[in-house]
Amino acid sequence: MLSTIVVTFVFSYHAPTANADDIVVGMSAAFTGASRGLSIELYRGSVAYFDSVNEAGGIQGRKLRILPYDDGYNPTPAIENTIKLIEQDNVFLLFDYMGSPTTTRVLPLLKMFHDNHHEVCLFFPFTGAQPSRQQPYNRFVFNLRASYHQETAALVDHFVEIGRRRIAVFYQVDAYGRAGWDGVRQTLANYDEQGSRIGHRVDSGREPLRMVAEASYRRGTNYREGMRAQVELLRAGKPDAIISVGTYEACAALIREVRNTGWDVPIANVSGVDSENLLKLLLEAGGSSGRDYTTNLINSQVVPSYHDMSLPAVIEYRALMDRLKPTPPKHLLDQPYDAPPYSYISFEGYLNAKLLTRILEKMGTELKQSRVRDVTEALGEVDLGIDVPASLSPHRHQGLDKVYCTTVLNGRFVPLSDEDWQRWKP
Repeated sequence: MLSTIVVTFVFSYHAPTANADDIVVGMSAAFTGASRGLSIELYRGSVAYFDSVNEAGGIQGRKLRILPYDDGYNPTPAIENTIKLIEQDNVFLLFDYMGSPTTTRVLPLLKMFHDNHHEVCLFFPFTGAQPSRQQPYNRFVFNLRASYHQETAALVDHFVEIGRRRIAVFYQVDAYGRAGWDGVRQTLANYDEQGSRIGHRVDSGREPLRMVAEASYRRGTNYREGMRAQVELLRAGKPDAIISVGTYEACAALIREVRNTGWDVPIANVSGVDSENLLKLLLEAGGSSGRDYTTNLINSQVVPSYHDMSLPAVIEYRALMDRLKPTPPKHLLDQPYDAPPYSYISFEGYLNAKLLTRILEKMGTELKQSRVRDVTEALGEVDLGIDVPASLSPHRHQGLDKVYCTTVLNGRFVPLSDEDWQRWKP
């Protein structure tokens, strides 16, 4: 038994029971702690779609269920949860894991199970880190979202194109933060100090761009903690843009501290920040202080705007969220959660569930764990009702590549066009 490789973990709750015929997918995520909003929203979006499938009869008459466990956004509980889900709960597959520091530590475990002739795939984790997209672990994981390298590349490209070439980075000290940090570093190196692309050829006369400053914070930092030291480190580099790779409480704390010093530098966050929970904190802080903390704020996203009613998926998602009002798993929460009606993260969870449902439907009457990989790799392009198709194949385990940029207008995040970026031209 592989469970001997970790210490015993005592569960203080009882997961909801499922019928023997249910298709049960296992989820380890942070339902407690400073990043819980990410996991809760991901779960709510997926549950909304699965519940609608179950209302229509399920998959071959079998209901879809998520079996969630809390890991508090920490690697050791995530490992222990994964062993329990596979060895004791016998889940059909793993799904909707949240976080790079947790997911990356689970990947070697999936390989160990495979080497012991018990292969279980992980579908659509909420992470843009590279390990799940590279050998030797990419064969065990199917991603839907674009990577953090792709997100940070989009942000750097836009900043450089408008003349903001002095870029600083604020990041979480773990696999998540380092993935974004490395994405910024690599993309900057594609440009010279005049903002022209260097390309792949060696040119000793053209110095590549580099980060002008960086500051970090520890995972689990909450909004109430001070960020004065980080602001001073960043400001010392005289950046004209900051890219943040963190979660909503820490990033909101940085934004608050930056604006309180009178510094109006543009600040961009990647999708992992959780836009709605970030915005909620900033709007509440602004209401208390009389300051506007939402100006010059840019967030990259990996799904289109849930305000775009031209997209069939958005219409369906909003209707399901309105009608079903999915709730988080109450037995895992340690405090109440005020859910937004819609969010980028719950929309992503909805799309994750929709694509997984398509895969399970493709399996027909032979719903066997041993067929999951082959059926998924034979999927090809799938129309999810957004502006681009998802595509999976033996050589492609990431369904989407597109990155969207947004900014705050009238109290909500709205899409940015390439022309809109000109407002930040120095």
